[in-house]
Amino acid sequence: MANAFATCDLCDVHKSDVSGEFRVLPPVFRDFGQVKKFSGPVATVKCFEDNTLVKAAVDSPGYLETPQGRIGKVLVVDGGGSLRKALLGGNLGAAAARNGWAGVVIDGCVRDTAELATQAVGIRALAAMPLPTEKRNQGQADVAVQVQGVWVRPGDWLYADEDGIVVASKALV
Repeated sequence: MANAFATCDLCDVHKSDVSGEFRVLPPVFRDFGQVKKFSGPVATVKCFEDNTLVKAAVDSPGYLETPQGRIGKVLVVDGGGSLRKALLGGNLGAAAARNGWAGVVIDGCVRDTAELATQAVGIRALAAMPLPTEKRNQGQADVAVQVQGVWVRPGDWLYADEDGIVVASKALV
């Protein structure tokens, strides 16, 4: 049921939205995880070439308990679009899958792509880059972020499939 959506259908329904409640991310993200279609409420991290807070997030429970059951969250990382360092690799991808995250969307890079492809989590990022980040304990969590010029806020809902990624201020399905 959690994946009973298509981003094209959501866009058809909301294409005339001018309120800003429905947003579409630009088609610049590549698919790196085993799960191709995912959705859930958003948690955010803003960081630049330092994945300390990304690690903290994926090491924590990536789901909400609801009366309808467990719902996986989606971590949205504003990495400033950096193509110089990878914010997520095999170990953190495995942690995200193990801790119940539905997906991770990174405005930046990933590494260990062969490992990420085996993890039961959705992972989207701009590119692969083998260089790791420096650990400087910098960044912010649970703040509004801009991903490729599109605002994403904690508590928004993100839907990703083979056609793209959309964000809404509330659950759509």
